[in-house]
Amino acid sequence: MDENVVMASRTVSVALLILAAAASRAAAQAPLRVVEQVDYARYAGTWFEIARLPFKYQEKCSSDVTATYEPRPDGRITVTNRCREAGGQMREAEGVARRVEGRPPSVLKVRFAPAFLSFLPMVWGDYQVIALGAEYDHVMVGTPDRKYLWILARTPRVDEALYRSLVEQARSQGFDVTALIDTRHTATP
Repeated sequence: MDENVVMASRTVSVALLILAAAASRAAAQAPLRVVEQVDYARYAGTWFEIARLPFKYQEKCSSDVTATYEPRPDGRITVTNRCREAGGQMREAEGVARRVEGRPPSVLKVRFAPAFLSFLPMVWGDYQVIALGAEYDHVMVGTPDRKYLWILARTPRVDEALYRSLVEQARSQGFDVTALIDTRHTATP
């Protein structure tokens, strides 16, 4: 083969790799595609975690992870997260969520830090609803940096086809779904 053809082929290959990496990086930086409407009266109640991307505050959670949402009169939402640690004890954290001005109701900020710290922007974490079942039977929540993702449902298990569909939706939004942790539930609701 002609040396110029080989060199041109290598150059094209390298250029394609660079373009693919740049496109991947650009997709990861694009805003998440979020659900346009969320009825928080229907969203209220307990959700079972089906899977998540590793999250430092859940490192000790070994099973039975739930999140309970309760709308408040001030328009915010009380968030109560529970899980079972490896030793069997239940762990609980209570926080509050608020809507983000000028964004759809699916874009929230959540705080688990004490209320007196709420003036600090860094105590508010992103919470964006990127998939929601028409019957409010499943939901997928992520963060814009694609580091954190939760798949939740009203029951401790979901249909395999639904799960695969949600994982594919997450992948298409730039989440590393190869790192998903499946959540084990030991008790039935």
